[in-house]
Amino acid sequence: MGFTLLNLIPPYLSGVIVDRVLLRGEKELLWQVVLLVIGATFLKSAARYFYRLIFEHISQDVVYQIRMNLYQKLQELDFTFFDQARTGDLMTRMSGDADAVRHFISWVAFSLVENVAIFSFALITLFAINYQLALVLMACTPLICLLALRLSIKVKPAFFGIREQLSKLNSVVQENISGNRVVKAFAKEEYEISKFSTENDGFKEKNLQAIRIWERYLPALDAACGGLTVVLLLVGGLMVIKGALTIGRLVIFNSFLWTLSYPLRNLGWLINDLQRFVAAAAQILALLEAEPKIKNSPTPLRKERLEGQVELVNVSFSQESGEVLREVSFTARPGETVAIVGPTGSGKSTLVNLICRFYEVMDGEILIDGVNIKEYDLTCLRSNIAVAMQDVFLFSDTIEGNIAYGLPDAGLEEVQQAARTAGAHDFITKLPAGYDTIVGERGVGLSGGQKQRIALARALLKDPAILILDDTTSSVDLETERAIQQNLKSLYKKKTIFVIAHRISSVCNADLILTLKNGRIIEAGKHEELVARKGYYYTVFQHQYGDFDLAGSEEAK
Repeated sequence: MGFTLLNLIPPYLSGVIVDRVLLRGEKELLWQVVLLVIGATFLKSAARYFYRLIFEHISQDVVYQIRMNLYQKLQELDFTFFDQARTGDLMTRMSGDADAVRHFISWVAFSLVENVAIFSFALITLFAINYQLALVLMACTPLICLLALRLSIKVKPAFFGIREQLSKLNSVVQENISGNRVVKAFAKEEYEISKFSTENDGFKEKNLQAIRIWERYLPALDAACGGLTVVLLLVGGLMVIKGALTIGRLVIFNSFLWTLSYPLRNLGWLINDLQRFVAAAAQILALLEAEPKIKNSPTPLRKERLEGQVELVNVSFSQESGEVLREVSFTARPGETVAIVGPTGSGKSTLVNLICRFYEVMDGEILIDGVNIKEYDLTCLRSNIAVAMQDVFLFSDTIEGNIAYGLPDAGLEEVQQAARTAGAHDFITKLPAGYDTIVGERGVGLSGGQKQRIALARALLKDPAILILDDTTSSVDLETERAIQQNLKSLYKKKTIFVIAHRISSVCNADLILTLKNGRIIEAGKHEELVARKGYYYTVFQHQYGDFDLAGSEEAK
């Protein structure tokens, strides 16, 4: 309020100078007025500086908390959400949308408050000076407000379109950077440039659509605001001629005219930024309101250490693409190794994902140590399970940091022991920086087999009750694979181990081999039993170290 009043002092004093100094000859008053104007201007500038500083600090604090809340929400959401979400869209919410909120708080909110206050106080002052002329000027403002309202309605969908197109553009860039090796391997640079150009053109077109809306309304807004000056000069001039208004008061009205036209002119620009904020805030709120499908029960069971007995009872699972698993049942006891084999798309990875409760079972139940996994605290459950995933992901960190990811407090000796068991220690020590070697993004610079062994070491260091190896040795040679199997057999006798593989050499020593096909277990038993049955597994065995997909095609003949 004080800041607004300081804005109104100089224009009011300009009328005082005309009426009392110029017309009445009160020259001694001039210096007092000049000093008041200088003081008001100085205080106004200082107040504006501190107000802006305060609003900027508030905006930074708010955006900091928004980003923290968004990141925390991303950690809470489950696989189902990330299966459908675009990475570029999520990055836009964390960056561009959050910055739109910051801009709104630091600049738009301040400007809205400032303009509304200036307009309101100016209107009160003008009515106090001469209500007839003030009423005439006010009669012109509904047209300006109507134009601004129409602009707001028209431009809102345009900004939502801009925001959506920006997400698509970011997605293309993110995918291209992540998959740059594939792009170069297939010499598809021109194709990727063309794809980016298409989305970039789309982003440009969305912005031009918003500009075209502005082209229709902005000139009309400016003309309507400019019309206030014409009305003031005509009506105010006539009132001065008739003696109903002094020249000084007309000067005050003319000086105050900016306090009416300036907020109205800014209304269009503020609406522009306001709609950007609305579009960004809607996307941020949509993410913050997203709920994970997998949650803890009201009273979750917490056990520091599980024994590791896993039992599946008539488990079925479906996705949008169709049924993935149907009536799967088996038991895995501590100390046993269960191998899961079958052609691509048979549901192998989905099965172990259900054990980790990355997805929710639709029918049947999964028991660990005789307790339904839905009753366990999620953190407790997953702390007792270690997974070396099929799609190996390494962080941009040292090799030691990647191996110790699940157990950050582990010492170097523990990390090295896990690496030895995984067959990774020898190649790590040959690197120039050894365990301190920085791994590039997603493990760039390491071979597929090296990345797999580091991922395996990361899982082993966790010392879990249940160990899941999802095609973990597919990229290593047979000799290294046998060494890893011997290490696991001798060091992890009391753990329940699940092995998903396509090679017979990876599964032949398992205590139980499950053959999946079309989401069903079609064979179960040990290696010798399954070979003797001369079924699907036997067909694969005939192609020693062969591929289950190849075996499936042979069986179909």
